[in-house]
Amino acid sequence: MTPLLAVDHLWTLAGCDAAALDTVSITGNDPALPSVFRVGTLAAATVAAVGLAAAECHRMRTGQRQRVSVDVRRALVAFRSERYLRVNDGPAPELRSPMFGFFETRDGRWVQLHTNFPHHLDGVLNVLGCANDRTAVVQAMRGWDGAALDHTLADAGLPAALIRTPREWAALEQAKAIASLPLFEIERIGDAPAQPIGDSLSSPGSPGSLRGAGEPAKQPLSGVRVLDLSRIIAGPVAGRALASHGAQVLLINGPHLPNIAPLVIDTGRGKRSATLDLRDAAACAQLEALTRDSDVFLQAYRPGALAARGFGPDALARLRPGIVCVSICAYGHKGPWAARRGFDSLVQSASGIAYTEARAAGLDKPKHLPCQALDHGTGYLAAFGAMVALARRATEGGSWHVRLSLAQTGRWLQSLGPIEDGWQTPEVGFDDVKDCIEMVDSPFGRVAGTLPAEKLEKTPARYGRRPVPIGTDDPRWETD
Repeated sequence: MTPLLAVDHLWTLAGCDAAALDTVSITGNDPALPSVFRVGTLAAATVAAVGLAAAECHRMRTGQRQRVSVDVRRALVAFRSERYLRVNDGPAPELRSPMFGFFETRDGRWVQLHTNFPHHLDGVLNVLGCANDRTAVVQAMRGWDGAALDHTLADAGLPAALIRTPREWAALEQAKAIASLPLFEIERIGDAPAQPIGDSLSSPGSPGSLRGAGEPAKQPLSGVRVLDLSRIIAGPVAGRALASHGAQVLLINGPHLPNIAPLVIDTGRGKRSATLDLRDAAACAQLEALTRDSDVFLQAYRPGALAARGFGPDALARLRPGIVCVSICAYGHKGPWAARRGFDSLVQSASGIAYTEARAAGLDKPKHLPCQALDHGTGYLAAFGAMVALARRATEGGSWHVRLSLAQTGRWLQSLGPIEDGWQTPEVGFDDVKDCIEMVDSPFGRVAGTLPAEKLEKTPARYGRRPVPIGTDDPRWETD
């Protein structure tokens, strides 16, 4: 599977116009990072799909085609954006707690703990009955059998994963449920009249033109309003990608919910940021008002979490006919694990990816991918799906629901085939990617962040806003 064939697969799966594939080019190939998986193919294909969908939105609005190009190296830099973030020329920020990682159990198995949120750490320590000390955790973990601890933590609503082989994973009912799903779903969920993609994008000098001669072209998603109810990486990456192509993205966080500060900076570029506490009826009313004037409602909470607050896809389609709902979760919306808490690294651990990486490298301890490939890949696929749905809304009307999960993306990555000795590929440090970095002043200080990887000939992707702290802005839409 080459990156270009992978883009063809995504484009065809989404039912898009095959003629547009003649306008996309991809340079480079795997291996480009130390992995036996084709992470470069995943990165380049999903980034290119976003660029191509944006170009198609622009074509629908202007009649003009444009070329899209992606380099595998640059796509992988974007897939590691949080790793290359720097603030005030400081060191790479710490993203993980000291208790994050792999621990051996009594029966010789490994369990990964994900303790980056304080309440998750407290919950794990409570189950283990030990102090907040790595030596104590190591000792406590050796008092459990791996499968028993995996079940106990999951039943307690805590994020963890038993390291499984691909065969062990395939035998689980959850893996079978995921295998029954396509890579992503774009479904019509309601009726609504056809609606244009954003505002008018007339050519310079033509009647009704929004720009004069010599001014930069309006971006493909200019005038599109996106509510981004997500945290950490996958959902925020989707919102950031939509912002980079001109959408007005309003991030909505609960003021009581934890975040990881460097990720707020990295994925907040291009967005405004507000808070609403959906435990409060007045805040729910505010979100309803915002939704009535929105085009895309992006959320990355567990299936049913927002529906319980009245913001499930069907309710949103009634509230705002023509809405495009995008739902991201960890383990898919079907199967016994649908409501299980999960993160990229845990899906890697549960599904055999961490086992395969370690075995290829001859290691005794599990090993993750060299990037958060499932997070970023799912994020770009979500942005791609949102734009495809917006295009369908413009031609045939309707309300739409785009559904994805980290596990579905992981399954696709595993299906692309291994790279023999790919794990021996050299690492890529910050000094190696400075040509892919931009500097911007922000309330956090001078931020070095990765540039968008897709290159559009007429409407270059760009982050039009600096990152801001959570809750900086009022929960309202800006008007031109």
